[in-house]
Amino acid sequence: MKQYRHKVQYYETDKMGITHHSNYIRWMEEARIDFLGQLGWDYTRLEELGIGSPVLAIDCRYYTSTTFADEISIMVSITEFKGVRLKLYYEMKNAAGDLVCEGRTEHCFVDKNGQPIALKKRIPEFSQALLALKEEEE
Repeated sequence: MKQYRHKVQYYETDKMGITHHSNYIRWMEEARIDFLGQLGWDYTRLEELGIGSPVLAIDCRYYTSTTFADEISIMVSITEFKGVRLKLYYEMKNAAGDLVCEGRTEHCFVDKNGQPIALKKRIPEFSQALLALKEEEE
């Protein structure tokens, strides 16, 4: 999978010129959407199938500040998937290769009524794609 790239925008910085911490959470979402798209299962496709994927938990650790116009590369990987919950890891690095932030998110999959579903039964092709990628990453 290709890394997602984000260029820090001026509006994402605070009065001190440093990226506000809340933006890293947004970048994780951008990277996750790109990640699923690369896998062939973008959000539009999932929504057309009546599937949602809410965030159940999120964790973010900051190491180095970023500022306006910095180029940030974000690598997303699967840490756990057993058919119902999906756990992802995000590694964000600046152009020099320094780790600026790492994060984790946990998701489930729900139908149009918000009821949890097992991907193995509902969309086995998507489940297989996630499992295959997880195995490849290990």
